[in-house]
Amino acid sequence: MLDIGLGLPTAVLVGPLAAILAAAILLTSGRPIVIAQTRVGANERPIRVLKFRTMRRNTPVVAKSDLDTLGNVYTPLGPFLRRWSLDELPQVLNVLQGGMSLVGPRPALPTQEDLLALRRRHTVITLKPGLTGLAQIEGREALTLATKVRFEALYKRRLSIGLDIVILAKTVRVLFSSRGTY
Repeated sequence: MLDIGLGLPTAVLVGPLAAILAAAILLTSGRPIVIAQTRVGANERPIRVLKFRTMRRNTPVVAKSDLDTLGNVYTPLGPFLRRWSLDELPQVLNVLQGGMSLVGPRPALPTQEDLLALRRRHTVITLKPGLTGLAQIEGREALTLATKVRFEALYKRRLSIGLDIVILAKTVRVLFSSRGTY
């Protein structure tokens, strides 16, 4: 209920910004504007996650921590979009389609076996992935995988609409500070 109840107004609110970003991506980098990546969903079912394209065409899909080995792979707007998490705006559609929630663990790449193994061990793998989560408001990429999964497990144990609302409110603050991104 929360996903649809807040997802629809969010889609309407971010729609104009998304349109401006789509035009800017088209002008600076061409097509495609939005990409769909296979990620691991609830109970390890594959889902297609939408994102604004931030990397050059034909860049391999790897975890953020592995990007340094590829050299300069970003489009002209890529670093800006990623720093402010604007590349993830299309994922509101994933929420409205039911593949993701507003709050939950961030969707993992199928190649992130170390992360998936930790999520299996802590039974976090059963949760629907989210646009944001407890780990995102507590440090994002600055956290180790083990710490991220501990926050995800804590979220699972304390799961409630109230906690989701708190996480969503704190996400706004974290996004505007760009804390924990690189």
